[in-house]
Amino acid sequence: MANKVSKKLILVESPTKVHTITQFLDKTYTVRATMGHIIDLPKSKLGLDEENNFEPSYIVMRTKSKMLKEITAAASKADIIYFATDPDREGEAISYHLKNKLKLEKKETHRIEFNEITKKAVLAALASPREINANLVYAQQARRILDRLVGYKISPLLWKSIQRGLSAGRVQSVALRMICEREREIEAFKPVEYWSVIARLKGEETAEFNAKLIQVKGAKAVIKTKEEGDKIVSECISAEYIVRKIDSREKNRYTAPPFITSTLQQEASKKLGFTARKTMMIAQSLYEGVNVGEEGETGLITYMRTDSVRVSEDALAEVRGLIKDKYGAENLPEVPNTFKNKKNSQDAHEAIRPSSVLREPAAIKQFLNTDQFKLYDLIWKRFVASQMKGALLEVTSIDIAAGEYLFRATGNVIKFKGFLSVYDITEDKDEKKEGEEDETDSDKNPVLPKLSEGQKLILVKLIPDQHFTQPPPRFNDASLVKALEENNIGRPSTYAAIISTILDRNYIERLDKRFKPTELGFLVCDILVKNFPNILNVEFTAGMEEELDTVEEGTSTWQKVVMDFYKPFSESLSKAALTLGEMKKEADPNAEKCEKCGKPMAVKFGFRGKFLACTGYPECKSTKSIGGEAEETAPTGVVCEKCGANMILKFGRFGKFLACEKYPECKSTKSIGIGIKCPKCGGDVVSRRGKKGSFYGCGNYPKCDFITNAKPVAKACTKCGYPVTSLVKGKIKCLNAECKHEEEAKEDAPAKE
Repeated sequence: MANKVSKKLILVESPTKVHTITQFLDKTYTVRATMGHIIDLPKSKLGLDEENNFEPSYIVMRTKSKMLKEITAAASKADIIYFATDPDREGEAISYHLKNKLKLEKKETHRIEFNEITKKAVLAALASPREINANLVYAQQARRILDRLVGYKISPLLWKSIQRGLSAGRVQSVALRMICEREREIEAFKPVEYWSVIARLKGEETAEFNAKLIQVKGAKAVIKTKEEGDKIVSECISAEYIVRKIDSREKNRYTAPPFITSTLQQEASKKLGFTARKTMMIAQSLYEGVNVGEEGETGLITYMRTDSVRVSEDALAEVRGLIKDKYGAENLPEVPNTFKNKKNSQDAHEAIRPSSVLREPAAIKQFLNTDQFKLYDLIWKRFVASQMKGALLEVTSIDIAAGEYLFRATGNVIKFKGFLSVYDITEDKDEKKEGEEDETDSDKNPVLPKLSEGQKLILVKLIPDQHFTQPPPRFNDASLVKALEENNIGRPSTYAAIISTILDRNYIERLDKRFKPTELGFLVCDILVKNFPNILNVEFTAGMEEELDTVEEGTSTWQKVVMDFYKPFSESLSKAALTLGEMKKEADPNAEKCEKCGKPMAVKFGFRGKFLACTGYPECKSTKSIGGEAEETAPTGVVCEKCGANMILKFGRFGKFLACEKYPECKSTKSIGIGIKCPKCGGDVVSRRGKKGSFYGCGNYPKCDFITNAKPVAKACTKCGYPVTSLVKGKIKCLNAECKHEEEAKEDAPAKE
């Protein structure tokens, strides 16, 4: 009699993974998706036993009861159950809660994980299962409880002091504070004028080049006014220019490590213009699997939530072989390049790299949508470059005397390209410190002519140029992620969610791809900083991340971390309740009166900004906009395309828009995008209003006719790869007219309150 064949069930998080993994296995395996968390804290109440060390009371999420029934039915038919949720704290918690809920004592159960969704990786994981890691589960539970306490305890205080519906988050509020403090630095900044002088020179038989004035009478050249600059120019016109010193040296430029989550988000923002959220959504689709022709569906990159630069031996051998064959042995180091992880890195997963570097971007371009290709190409090139030799530059500087003035010309020549032949790292040029001098390219020379010391030069012209010191720029996706990482705020997997949360709450807004606090954001931030200084403290929040790491490492318990946090937090709560209660003043007797009932109007905040509401609510529901149909705010930093003046934010009857500050002389206006790129032309999708109500369309109309009634989201269709879909009543709907695919929306890890 033949042995009975065991039936096996594999549980993953995403339906895309189901399709990819199924094709790797035989028919004894069934693969089902949990669609994220199924078990979580209740939304309607705190869900924590405050008398018993905040023991959580988990329930089946209301939207997941049907999903649980389907998984329970599948588990009842299986002999072996494999939990293959994402390889992180959230994934471990999903497996733990699901295993307990399914009551599988009589079943054989295993936890498996893979860093990439390829046949080799999946089969290797099945061959080496493990137990669920309780420390990972407890670390996730500690974070969940801390976030729940902050959200459910502080938010009601904001309702009393400002308005209902507001919320606070343990980590997001710190990010909001960073953005608000940067904005106040910008507002307080006083620009300082300074001047530079560039000499355009040449030899008897050489090409022209630029040299910048660096010294006056042996001291650093500091030119504060136009008059000082004019005096220098008048004295330098008649001076004799002589080469005093030539310094030429070789400089090594070393390659960068492969991507981790934070660096991927930063580079995708700088090079591709992607938001952090968009980057992670596209990376998720590449990780979960794409149909690449004869190979079928396969994961193209390794797991995209990681803070480790470690690379497997197999991947190193593969990329070194490719470098030797494609770029030549002269670009291959004798031994693989190694990189150090940053402090506090968990090193649970490899760096972000292609699952196979032999799958070159050009070879699979036809199977990817535009954004998928751009991101895959970026990841592939960065990984290949990380294992190539460094570049060798020849750096030359020439000092030129003109009487008591000294000019300097600099130039760089690449002698050996090395990794630069594949990938060049984007420099953070716009993150200058407050008051730092503005940069100019007028004094830079890619190549300098051959000159000799003592040689006389010919002055072609002198160029005086006015500058002003610049304030620190507003954060964008790249610089905010960098700041969060440097300050140890949150974890790589949470950066995109942090930004999305404070945007969705209308605490900040995007202006020209940079973050500006709204008036509501400033108000919430100020109240939280005043009443909860520890919660809004960068060092305190970073310390909490380290405490959570100790739970994962097994050197501390989740109960201790929670209780250590709650003792000082509860004291702040008590004080804040009194302070905010006193702050809730009676209506101002001089306030504008309601036109309907005559009671004073009070300032309220909504998703479109400030407005006036009757204090007689709910008996009187009268409201009124502030400032009429168009209320001006401060300059936005956006330049008018017609006249070059600043654009300012205005509020019209159809919402916010940008208008030229020189109105009515210049009547140029510009719509404000919603942070989504048009799938047809790449322009910004904006909110519009027509005779039949609101809709969304391309900002390049009438050149581009993209239009949709449903609000688009930057999530690619899992069937056709169309880069934009919509979320309607819990379903993801493809906006490609030729596809129209629909699927249940994957519920992300529970939002951090």
